[in-house]
Amino acid sequence: MLDSLPVSPPLLSGFAALAVAIVVSPGPDTLLILRHTMTSGRKTGFATVVGVQLGVALHTAAAALGLTLLIAGSPLLFRIVALAGAAYLGWLGLEAWRSGAIDFAEGNESSVSPRRGLADAIMTNLLNPKVIVLFLALMPGFVEPERGQVGLQMATLGLILVSINTVWQAGLVLLAGWARGHLLKPSWQKAINRTSGGVFLIFAALMLFDATPL
Repeated sequence: MLDSLPVSPPLLSGFAALAVAIVVSPGPDTLLILRHTMTSGRKTGFATVVGVQLGVALHTAAAALGLTLLIAGSPLLFRIVALAGAAYLGWLGLEAWRSGAIDFAEGNESSVSPRRGLADAIMTNLLNPKVIVLFLALMPGFVEPERGQVGLQMATLGLILVSINTVWQAGLVLLAGWARGHLLKPSWQKAINRTSGGVFLIFAALMLFDATPL
């Protein structure tokens, strides 16, 4: 039965172990999930998690169709994606930095809607050139052309990555939702927005540096 799997069990387990190490490493996706959950609640947090997984699914499809290789192989296209990603992260950072505290007394339960959280997560994931490089460096090493059905193999690896991502990030939402209940003071909310905004700006600067030739 194991031989009927699209990807051989040894490669599948190796990929899963590597995926866990990558998923738990903090990045823009993690920061976005934590910020949206702590400032807007678990509903928006879970919507943000779904957005990240949609971004990963689209990256998987792009890799299977060869689009990822095309972008990574073109300095111009790669730079355009990197610049767009830097601009989007910079905008998120400035928006977070300028955000004030939420007035829960007036029933303003969410400063960011679930739909907005979903869209932010998709865009942040898709416009991250590091993810493109990750798919180029990670996926091909776990695909066995001699087994055939390369597209199905890529889809299987993508499903494993999405599953691990979902479990980890859903846990982050639950943790951040609990912390949110203990951090309702305006001073704490402002500190969260300022901190997350500053980190987003750092991510944007690093992405801009990578996209700008010396």
